[in-house]
Amino acid sequence: MPKTAELVAGQLRRQIVRGELVPGDALPSESGLMEQFGISRPTLREAFRVLESEALITVRRGAHGGARVSAPDPDVAARYAGLILEYRGATIGDVYRAAAIVEPPCVRQLAAKPSAVAVARLRAAVAAEKDVIDDPLALVEAQDRFHALLVELTGNQTLILLCGMLRHIVDRANAAHVAASAGSETHRAQALKGHRAHARLVNLIEQGKAEEAEKLWYRHTSSADDVVNAAGAKTVLELID
Repeated sequence: MPKTAELVAGQLRRQIVRGELVPGDALPSESGLMEQFGISRPTLREAFRVLESEALITVRRGAHGGARVSAPDPDVAARYAGLILEYRGATIGDVYRAAAIVEPPCVRQLAAKPSAVAVARLRAAVAAEKDVIDDPLALVEAQDRFHALLVELTGNQTLILLCGMLRHIVDRANAAHVAASAGSETHRAQALKGHRAHARLVNLIEQGKAEEAEKLWYRHTSSADDVVNAAGAKTVLELID
């Protein structure tokens, strides 16, 4: 049987997920919640610890403290997923290959029914890359945002969450790769090649060339896997610690 604290945490969690409690809302006082649920202070605080561990509330101690609601954080899910991947012996290569499987169909979907709004947002993202083309770390961050935007524009919330978890790890791998190789001619050539691929992809999406866009993106994401892993296999944990 679940412990009382877990049951209380479950009820509060449902209220947050359903939007009955929104980010920034203060939870009732401890005495009020104790009376509402018919529980002791230690049990309530244990329930708070459960919700804090899920980043659903923040708790300030002291006379002017209390618990406030936080928005569910995808990074928390990503870190937990990273721990599971590490336990299962996953490498960064595993994560890149997963991204290479998931992202190209998203690209095909965008190109199958090109939207002027989507194309405009993608062009703005490419322009943001160009603005920082000579700053290796800023460029990789801008390029990572472009990848995330491709999935976001599908509007599929499940894909957005799953790919966000992958990108949390991929982005760290990209940043580590840049930190190790920034300034080299090889890295600059790779960065420029990536930027050109992004610009070409937007053109293909705008033109409605779904199959060509999907193939381009599969080659691009697969080559990113090759580049980063050429430096040596890394475990997921090395990046999420």
